[in-house]
Amino acid sequence: MSHAAQWTAFGAPAPLVRVLLAAKVIIMETADLTHHISRRFNEDLEKVRNQVLQMGGFVEQQLQKAITALVEGDSQLGESVATDDYKVNGMEVSIDEECSRILALRAPAAGDLRVIVAIIKTITDLERIGDEGEKIGYIASQLATMERPADKYREVKHLGRQVAHMVHDALDAFARMDSQAAVRTAQEDRMVDEEYESIHRQCITFMMEDPRTIRRALEIMWIVRALERIGDHAKNICEYVIYMVHGKDIRHTSLEDVAKQIDAAHALARRG
Repeated sequence: MSHAAQWTAFGAPAPLVRVLLAAKVIIMETADLTHHISRRFNEDLEKVRNQVLQMGGFVEQQLQKAITALVEGDSQLGESVATDDYKVNGMEVSIDEECSRILALRAPAAGDLRVIVAIIKTITDLERIGDEGEKIGYIASQLATMERPADKYREVKHLGRQVAHMVHDALDAFARMDSQAAVRTAQEDRMVDEEYESIHRQCITFMMEDPRTIRRALEIMWIVRALERIGDHAKNICEYVIYMVHGKDIRHTSLEDVAKQIDAAHALARRG
């Protein structure tokens, strides 16, 4: 495979490449991550984190294929996304069982326990991203049988690209245990919400002006709603990263305040 083939349609590195890069980071940071005396426990954590990244990579591919199916009117591609969702479900079950085994056999505490809890929460959000991707793929396969608009769903494509980058960056922050990157990515959700509202209003206008567009407009509204939900799930993953690194639950905290606190903590660490 050529070097160019290793890049996705949205400009993000291929999931396999990221898993390999993350593996390097995991190896270098294992001691900082756990401080556990059991080498076997370290290996268990490393294994399950790699499984999360592999699941995330597959979910990314599913999302990108779903958007491509919509934009290019590829019914077969959309159907393949919908039918492959069972693989995401299988990955979630496998990782969840591995986490349960670690909890039962290793009885982790403090930072180690936070990692396991964050992983369990992360795979739940990844599974839900997969469900939303399945929905987009199915609707895209239906829209492929209709006449496409002149703009070829330009606004939806742009929103899809934003959301795909957000998912990608959230997974990278998870791989690197980078709380600062996690905050920056979580803040992007506001732009996703704004673009979702804009497309939603456009669809309503189209339906009012031309009743013949109602069916297609309704389908597009379902798709952009799914994309908006994917952005929410990516934001959740970022919050789990911050919880893993700092032990802080920021779900109901202003992201601006969180960013200031994390920047201050990093500055203090550098001085120390």
